[in-house]
This record gives sequence, C-alpha cells and structure tokens, in this order.
Amino acid sequence: MENIKLKTYEKYNEEEILNLYKAVGWSNYYKKPSMLKKAYENSLYIIGAYLNEELIGVIRVVGDGSSIIYIQDILVSPKHQRKGIGRKLFEKMMDKYQKVYQKVLITDNTEKTKAFYQRMGFSEVDKTKGVCFVNYTF
Repeated sequence: MENIKLKTYEKYNEEEILNLYKAVGWSNYYKKPSMLKKAYENSLYIIGAYLNEELIGVIRVVGDGSSIIYIQDILVSPKHQRKGIGRKLFEKMMDKYQKVYQKVLITDNTEKTKAFYQRMGFSEVDKTKGVCFVNYTF
C-alpha cells in the first residue's frame, strides 16, 4: 500500500475535496460545493488517506455513533484504486464503530461495488429481516 497514511480528516480543504470528488465523477457533490462543505462540517467522523501530503481517499460517516452510523462516502482517486486503500479506510472506520448496532450504506448497483461491500461483511437489505426506503431530492 505504498506510503499511504490514514488519519482523521480535521480541516476542510475545499480544493482537495472537490478535486477528489471530480476525479471519481461524483458531480452531485462537486457541483454543489457549499452543500459538500456543510456535509463535511456536520459529519460524525472522516478519515483521509494520504500519499505524502496528497489526499487520495476519504471515508465519511454520519449518525449518532452509538445505535447507528451511515457510511455516506468512501472514495479513492482512480489512479490509486485497486491497491487496498478503500479496504483500509473501511476497516479503520468499522473498527472505530465496531459496537454500533446498525451500520448502513447505499451504493451504486454495480457488481464491483456490491462485491466490495460483501467482502466487507455487508449484506444486501433484501437478504436480511430489514427493508430500506429512500427519498432522493435531485
């Protein structure tokens, strides 16, 4: 995993965050920079992955940290994907919140993303006793 360092993301840097979201093509976020800044400010916990001093990945969690966490964002710069960085970010976050009752996320319906989260111990909601509802505002 090269010289990747994982650490708490504490000071919002709009340029590096927008560059990361642009690199992965998440336009709903980078086209609304004020929303993204507020989302970061209101997050429960954020971990950044750094190569030297460059932010190359991030995982962001919202929730109460006791009964529920919601993994809102996990992204790694495309040129650094498939190197275990996303897994390390995910594992570090899950370790921090291992005793939380519900750990939830919504992701793209692709084989790649589904396989990743299944390897991380998550199940599709229809394979559990639960049901999921969502209401998006685009």
